[in-house]
Amino acid sequence: MIRSEILREIAPILRDHLVVCNIGLPSQELHMIDDNERNFYMLGTMGLSSSIGLGLAPAQDKTVISIDGDGSVLTNLGTLPTIANNVADNFILLIIDNGSYGSTGDQPTYAGKKTKLENVAAACGCENVVTCQDVDTGKALQAAIDSKQMTIIVSKCDSGNIKLPVITMDPVVIKDRFMKAVAS
Repeated sequence: MIRSEILREIAPILRDHLVVCNIGLPSQELHMIDDNERNFYMLGTMGLSSSIGLGLAPAQDKTVISIDGDGSVLTNLGTLPTIANNVADNFILLIIDNGSYGSTGDQPTYAGKKTKLENVAAACGCENVVTCQDVDTGKALQAAIDSKQMTIIVSKCDSGNIKLPVITMDPVVIKDRFMKAVAS
């Protein structure tokens, strides 16, 4: 499976939760698959989906799921010790690890070589780290939601992108409708 297939599979699970989606193609894919006001699409700021989600989680009771890529997490490795030291039990970080920088042309990342983000997260002090294969992502995500414990999921999948248009929605509209969903 590739990232877009994982997103299609987990979209029904995501629907009832607040979702902060990684920059570029992952946001475009989720927008195409299941656009709704509870999805915050990152149109810039590579590597900050996890930081934004973690900042949002303690501010309210809803489950917050940040969807990030291995390349983005590698550009902001400081997010993992920050997550470990600021536990929010309504926060889940789903790292879709395809071993590449998918939004910039599928250049290989170090996660596709020797670096294992699940080991990095555990070394940073994250207590609930789950590694799964692409086909088990939905099951792992639902288990993390049900556990009501902060969880980092590293979902291993194939690299690859589908062709799709950019999100034409104004960033202010994305922000405003997401803020209304957070407040409701």
